[in-house]
Amino acid sequence: MISSLPVSRVPDPASAPPLRWGILGPGTIARTFAGAVLKHSRQQVVAVGSRSRERGAQFAAEFEIPRVHASYEALVADPEVDVVYVATPHSHHRDQALLAIAAGKHVLVEKAFARNAAEAREVAAAARSAGVVVLEAMWSRFLPGTDVLRQLVADGALGEITSLTADHGQLIGPGDAPRLHDPALAGGALLDLGIYPVSFASLVLGLPETITATGRLTASGVDEQVRAVLTVGSAEAVLTTTLAEHTANTAQVVGSQARVDLPADFYTPVPFSVTDGTVLTADPGPIRGHEGLVYQGAHLAQLVADGATDSPLLPIKETIGILTTADEIRRQVGVTYPGERTA
Repeated sequence: MISSLPVSRVPDPASAPPLRWGILGPGTIARTFAGAVLKHSRQQVVAVGSRSRERGAQFAAEFEIPRVHASYEALVADPEVDVVYVATPHSHHRDQALLAIAAGKHVLVEKAFARNAAEAREVAAAARSAGVVVLEAMWSRFLPGTDVLRQLVADGALGEITSLTADHGQLIGPGDAPRLHDPALAGGALLDLGIYPVSFASLVLGLPETITATGRLTASGVDEQVRAVLTVGSAEAVLTTTLAEHTANTAQVVGSQARVDLPADFYTPVPFSVTDGTVLTADPGPIRGHEGLVYQGAHLAQLVADGATDSPLLPIKETIGILTTADEIRRQVGVTYPGERTA
């Protein structure tokens, strides 16, 4: 019986050494990230780059950012920038990450890291050659609660894991987020929403041995709904995602000795339960909601300070593996993106 839960080893984001950040693409997620790091850490946002000077200026005014660049090239060339946060659509991640790496910058790339595994491998190779850190902004991986789950799995406290379920669905129509319905921007449910369940399964079980996927496409040709069954040894993961409805957005891990239930929204800082006859509740930490994005920024800053070139919490090899899984799901569902590099 589990008498107590592990203590999270995730440090206070305010303890991470400050880096000077440049924001590439001042959209919604960039706004959330900037607000989180400025509120909860010592990270500094010193520049923003946008193809629209007006949008860049508005973003800079909101967060008191001293410099606005009218091009991405100017942003990555800024000598006052240590690290670039790429916060544009998936279709642009590869090119913009390579742009920043070529300028000698560390890079935090929004999830999904790229359109496919081939593009991810290209970015990883460039970062390795340049000696800079490149990290996928899969913010769930860096939360305190995730570390508690990571320890439970590593310590065998759940017993032999037999099944996993994870679901992420939102009602997002073409008028709500046009990019998610545009193949040219690598739209669809899988890379934007479903990447959370896929990454969660990889965290708990490792990369899959078999993949079986079904789905439904929109009129524009992106995946509107996907269901994937992954197997790892004797364990089975059932993952679902959709743009057509707001679903439960929960996750569950079942082992031979205990069960973990993560409530909505499972990929955020939530108090999850561990049941083995008694019920224990994991503390998600003091930072709630999407302000939890601060943890990924602080983690990257600590990697740089430590002279590390890869993350032990989300190694670039695993990011590539997760996209390999997504590639196979897309292949089975029948989704392709114009212009994506596959080799």
